[in-house]
Amino acid sequence: MQTLLKKSVSILCLMVLFTAVSAFKINPPAKKIKLGFIPLTDCAPLVAAKELGLFAKYGVDVELSKEASWANIRDKVLNGELDGAHCLFSMPMSVYTGVGGKAGSEMKIAMVLNNNGQAITLSKDFCGLVGFKEVNKAAAAVKAVKARKEVTFAMTFPGGTHDIWLRNWMAAAGINQKSVGIITIPPPQMVANMKVDNMEGFCVGEPWNGVAAAQGVGFTHIASQDIWKHHPEKALVVNSKFAAEDKEDLKKVMKAIIEACKWLDNMGNRKKAAGWLTKPYYVNAPLAAIESRLLGSNDLGCDLGVQKYKDDYMTFYNNGLVSTPRKSHAMWFLAQYVRFGYLKAEPNYKAIAEKLILDDLFAEVAKEMQVPVQPDMKPFKTTYDVNFDPANIDDYLKATKK
Repeated sequence: MQTLLKKSVSILCLMVLFTAVSAFKINPPAKKIKLGFIPLTDCAPLVAAKELGLFAKYGVDVELSKEASWANIRDKVLNGELDGAHCLFSMPMSVYTGVGGKAGSEMKIAMVLNNNGQAITLSKDFCGLVGFKEVNKAAAAVKAVKARKEVTFAMTFPGGTHDIWLRNWMAAAGINQKSVGIITIPPPQMVANMKVDNMEGFCVGEPWNGVAAAQGVGFTHIASQDIWKHHPEKALVVNSKFAAEDKEDLKKVMKAIIEACKWLDNMGNRKKAAGWLTKPYYVNAPLAAIESRLLGSNDLGCDLGVQKYKDDYMTFYNNGLVSTPRKSHAMWFLAQYVRFGYLKAEPNYKAIAEKLILDDLFAEVAKEMQVPVQPDMKPFKTTYDVNFDPANIDDYLKATKK
């Protein structure tokens, strides 16, 4: 009887094991998808999608990886260590053209994560010389500071969005870019470097402009939305193999992020989001600096008061205006590389944009999520620039030289 019982138990165990193995084959565990981010306020869509359980809702197992610099993001996306990342919208164009990486290296843009919300901070050397949005006084202010010290500005990645906002501001102000130093510093290190006088100004994402103002290290001279209202800023950028071979998983990731972006644009949710972002494993910056600027209230520093943005604070969805990755925007950034001397010859604007922007994939996701796809390839104009027509970039470049 005891022997028969043992046999029965053994058979039962084998049946359970067989069932488990069969279930594993039919429903294998979801592949872990690794997404990188830089500690900036606009990594919020990835953080919210994780904290709200949206990645799990759409059936993907996503791990978020905090990275030290945009160069780290570039290298890890390219070698597949990261499947994708929160990334400067213009980085794929910079890398592909050799401005910020090995020419020909492909990083794909799946969707835009946010508009607006970056800024140019000037050190306290400039207090009293130039105020908020006083672009017409900036050249004289630089000249005055240069009379007693070298002037250096910092951005976060060659050819990246912060680099281009900085150079557009300098062009609008009439500052000769060869007359000052321009260096690359990772976002979280900006304030510390300004404290020890390594630079007199920087362009970076929040909350680091807010932190500089709060600590009395510098003041916000101009926000990026003042340079180009509703500009593309960060994007979901992915490894090309992941985009090609794991399309369905990528679509699920995008759906989770779009839902997170909608949640973030409910202003009543932003304090909760700021509470997540302040954590050491995310942005690791003071809650007040993150929260206030996320809510559109910028204490500028240098006794300049508070600037409140009503419709052009950092947006993540904006009724569908944000998410569409546009080839015309990619072409504008490529034109800036020619304008500012990064590229000696004009690239094939349209071919590069078509190669790097996954607009067809986004259209699929948008249709399934009932998200409007924004029109592309239309002329547009930024605040201090001339009209940009993607069908006639030569005329744009000629006009910028006048």
